Amino acid sequence: MKKLGLLPKLILGIIVGIILGKLKVLVIVQLLATFNGLFGNFLGFVIPLIIIGFVAPGIGDLGGNAGKLLGAAVLVAYGSTVVSGSFAYIVDSTLFPSFLKAGSLAIDAGNPEHALVGPLMKVAMPPIMDVMSALLIAFVIGLGIAASKGHTIKDVMNEFQGIVEGIIKVVIIPLLPFHIAGIFANMTYAGQVETILSVFAKVFAIIIVMHIVILLFQFTVGGVLNGANPIALLRNMVPAYMTAVGTQSSAATIPVTLAQTKKNGVNDGIAEFTIPLFATIHLSGSTITLTSCALAVMMLHDMPYTFGSFFGFILMLGVTMVAAPGVPGGAVMAALGLLESMLHFDQNLLSLMIALYLAQDSFGTACNVTGDGALALIVNKIAGFKLEKK
Repeated sequence: MKKLGLLPKLILGIIVGIILGKLKVLVIVQLLATFNGLFGNFLGFVIPLIIIGFVAPGIGDLGGNAGKLLGAAVLVAYGSTVVSGSFAYIVDSTLFPSFLKAGSLAIDAGNPEHALVGPLMKVAMPPIMDVMSALLIAFVIGLGIAASKGHTIKDVMNEFQGIVEGIIKVVIIPLLPFHIAGIFANMTYAGQVETILSVFAKVFAIIIVMHIVILLFQFTVGGVLNGANPIALLRNMVPAYMTAVGTQSSAATIPVTLAQTKKNGVNDGIAEFTIPLFATIHLSGSTITLTSCALAVMMLHDMPYTFGSFFGFILMLGVTMVAAPGVPGGAVMAALGLLESMLHFDQNLLSLMIALYLAQDSFGTACNVTGDGALALIVNKIAGFKLEKK
């Protein structure tokens, strides 16, 4: 196992998880669910530390360009999210009417998470702060280091970054394949997600194709700006994509996304600054999924819709989802208020949206984190760095 690369281990974890789920042995799934619960709680505890440990020193290392690059990174991420949502609406409004008929919805709107096997025990590991607080602290400390040009706090943050990197390399990365095996075993055992996927198979197929198209667009832009082969750059991000498919969490995938972004030649400081930031504020895949699922539900219920109403929803979605927790289903939870206030979804439709989103959350998250690598390439060019050979 030690000789296998990360990608083969992740694929092996998925295969083993599906096999164990098909065996329908409850105690095995419960044991895996218990491990997932403990590992997931630990990830939740570590995520704010990862953000502070990487973003603050990353901003500090940028020196006088810190404020400028932070603003550029935020604009690039928000622009990518809005473009993705608008693209999704145009494609969906063109294709969906050909196979979605008003009033034809016949699906259990229950949350598929209710069918999952629970752990044998739970150990609470509350994080010291939420993701947004960690980001704000990282911004303040990083910009402070850049402005003061002092060394004391910078040295402390660099040492703290080393501690966080040690946790990632020694604990998180080695255990990720087991975590992914547990997730797929539980989903396979439950079976309810498969039912939802079969009903909305065409919708989800279109969503995944749009994910691929937007990734090709993002990496084409990043590749052209840096004079590199977009396909080769995208291929290097496959381990991050596979990790996100298993964990369903952009934040939990940060260590892998960061490593693969550096492999693409992005400056270490830029990568360590942008990847944890984009994991929180860049949600192109999730926006495509939410826009598509919302439009499909509205069509099936014969609800009125216009590009104007959806564009406002997409603009707000790009802001609201920044507050989404870095856990499975976090984006749709953050979007519930917008779905209710802007698209007039009632509680039944909100429950249906949660079910639909969770059924394919893995692929939306995978699109998010893979796109993070492309956006890091763009910021790398804005910062004036050339791709490094590694």
